[in-house]
Amino acid sequence: MTAARRNLCILYGVIALVALIATWAHNIAYFSAGGDTLDFLASCFANHAVSSMTIDLTLVSVAVLVFMVVEARRTDVKYLWVYVVLGFVVDISVAVPLFLIARERRLAQLQDV
Repeated sequence: MTAARRNLCILYGVIALVALIATWAHNIAYFSAGGDTLDFLASCFANHAVSSMTIDLTLVSVAVLVFMVVEARRTDVKYLWVYVVLGFVVDISVAVPLFLIARERRLAQLQDV
C-alpha cells in the first residue's frame, strides 16, 4: 500500500471515529433522558429546517449505499452487508468511511497484483 493510500485510510478512520463519538454522544443523551425511537423519528420532522436536513441526509444515504454496492461489486470488497447494516444501526457517517478504508485496501491489493 502506498503512503498516500495509507494516509487516506488513516483520515477515513479518524472521520469514522469522530462521527461515532459526535453522533452517539447525542443519541445516548437523548435515550438516557427517556426518549424513545418513535419520538426520535418524530423529532426528525419537528420543523421545516430539521425536515429539510432529514430528507437531505436520507437521500444522500441512499445514493451512498448505491455507490457502496456498485463499488463493492466492481472491486470485490468483502462483507458489504456489514457496512450496510452499520449504516442503519450505528450511523451512515461511521459506515461509509469504514467502507472506504476497505475499498482502499482492496484497490491496493489489486494494484500489487
